[in-house]
Amino acid sequence: MTDPLHPAATHHLPSFITASGETDVLMVVMGVFLALAVLMFGVLFFWLHSLPERMAHRSHKLQFEIVAVLCLIALFTHMHIFWIAGLLLALIDLPDFGTPLSRIATSAEKIAGIEPSEATLQEAPGTVAPTSPVDKKGEASLDTDAPSKKGGSPSGPPTKPELARAHKKEPLHA
Repeated sequence: MTDPLHPAATHHLPSFITASGETDVLMVVMGVFLALAVLMFGVLFFWLHSLPERMAHRSHKLQFEIVAVLCLIALFTHMHIFWIAGLLLALIDLPDFGTPLSRIATSAEKIAGIEPSEATLQEAPGTVAPTSPVDKKGEASLDTDAPSKKGGSPSGPPTKPELARAHKKEPLHA
């Protein structure tokens, strides 16, 4: 059943105007577009909120967990200062204080004659253990070849530098 057009209406109607009882194609297309746009906006929102966390994870930062917690707090509270703080922490390289302090502790235990504990002997990732043998005094051996030790032919520069004579300073007179 087609309803007759109103006499004041134009005889050429645009294609998006549908007759009564038919499916409105434009409304269906706009509904699908709106649903996809909301979904894509949500993906972009979550992707942007996880940006500092991914940056810290990619560069293996020590403060990765702190950055992740700050991003979650910013996501759930909508306080953007936490996201900015997480982004700044992801960009800044914090110095590693643990490795030098554990090495100092191990050295202090060796000097004191105490057997180093297992906690201080564990090497931090990224550090290299010494490969040269250590003598009784705790100094690494600097001699590399036997002929230079026995006084044979000089094959290169001396392995240990000779001590320079100390110059005594004269006291300044007033």
